[in-house]
Amino acid sequence: MKRTILIAEDEEKMRRILEVNLQDQYRVLLAKDGEEALRLFKQNEIHLLITDLKMPDRDGLSLLHEVKRFSPEVPVILITAYGTIESAVHAMKEGATDYLLKPIKMDEVEVVVQRALLQADLMDENRKLKEEIKSLYGIDSIVSKHEKMMEIMGIVRQVADSKATVLIEGESGTGKELVARAIHLNSQRAGFPFVVVNSSAIPRELLESELFGHEKGAFTGAVKRKIGSFELAHRGTLFLDEIGEMPRELQVKVLRAIEGYRFMRVGGTDEIDVDVRLITATHRDLKSAVEAGDFREDLFYRLRVVSIKLPPLRERKEDIPLLVSHFVEKHKKEVKERLLEVSEKALQTLEDYSWPGNVRELENCILSAMVLSRSNRIEVEDLPPEIRRAELMVSVPRDGEELRRMKWQLRRRAESEVERVFLIEALKRNRGNVSKTALDVGMDRRQLQNLIRKHRILAKEFKGIS
Repeated sequence: MKRTILIAEDEEKMRRILEVNLQDQYRVLLAKDGEEALRLFKQNEIHLLITDLKMPDRDGLSLLHEVKRFSPEVPVILITAYGTIESAVHAMKEGATDYLLKPIKMDEVEVVVQRALLQADLMDENRKLKEEIKSLYGIDSIVSKHEKMMEIMGIVRQVADSKATVLIEGESGTGKELVARAIHLNSQRAGFPFVVVNSSAIPRELLESELFGHEKGAFTGAVKRKIGSFELAHRGTLFLDEIGEMPRELQVKVLRAIEGYRFMRVGGTDEIDVDVRLITATHRDLKSAVEAGDFREDLFYRLRVVSIKLPPLRERKEDIPLLVSHFVEKHKKEVKERLLEVSEKALQTLEDYSWPGNVRELENCILSAMVLSRSNRIEVEDLPPEIRRAELMVSVPRDGEELRRMKWQLRRRAESEVERVFLIEALKRNRGNVSKTALDVGMDRRQLQNLIRKHRILAKEFKGIS
């Protein structure tokens, strides 16, 4: 379907030239003045307006203002004579996309029209992408009916438009980054960057440069200037994940930076001013870290202007059915849109499980079950082994033999669950490093690897957890 171009030009000859040259590719509407153009604009879906700057009754600038008031996204190209270039430049500041100089060259017209429409397409695509991102990561993406989570969503809405620093605490996998993104996307900063820095995933000797940037020659290997995360997040939000892992010597520099939102690059001499909203997150108990001397007390209170503590999934079991439905819908493309439901027994098994990996573990479990399911229904047999093993037996044994068998099965399941939770917590403490974990727990490295393989745990998943 051809796109529609509206041409507003008081010279009939010029209108005719533009129409003849553009009508093969576009649907062209003609107006002899600004008033007629405005009437046609309101009656039709217009994709581009070309208007002369000088016209009787309503000039091109006045038409531009009216069109932008009705449809800000429609591109406007101005036609002007050499003597009024300054007016055309002024009009571009008012929202015009481009301008053409008289006498008009048709090859130039075609290029300018194509460029304007392409720019409009890109802006429309960008707008749709932002809406999609907001639907994926905004407040509505936080699926819950738990009282505590509802309270948290209320806090998110309340603090979104302030500049107050927010500290988000919670176990790994509870969705701390999701909450941080929701705050950003529901604020007036949503159109600007959301920059994430994970303090535990970056070597401590590089973290300062990552945050503040560096000048060329600041240290060995600094072959050019690097812009840091504080600068990249200008007018947007900087999310410092796992802030509790930040080296103490760097904490004082972060404190100075956020007190006046001024800092210097590594090796620099000039202070840089930024407008940044800071959100931090940690799985550690920062107050205990302060008492232990591992975290600065002044930075702690500066970060915790607003505090949000996310409950683990085991404390909000009523959310599991909602989350399961959400993840089935979210990942349906992974199974080629195959309609899937979850059996009551499988759902009960999911609700009975302790979920040490929280919402992230549940999502991975559902995705795995969807891929492995051989029918349109997810059964207990489709769930990962460690979750099936955790299924509780509620039937009553009929005789001594069945009692002995059930007690043996329960012991095996309990042992397996203890092993699995033990591995997860040990790997978390050591950020997925198997050698350090083996040393930490006093086990032989090969023995630990065999146990990790037995429970199908991926150590690398614990390197950059939030």
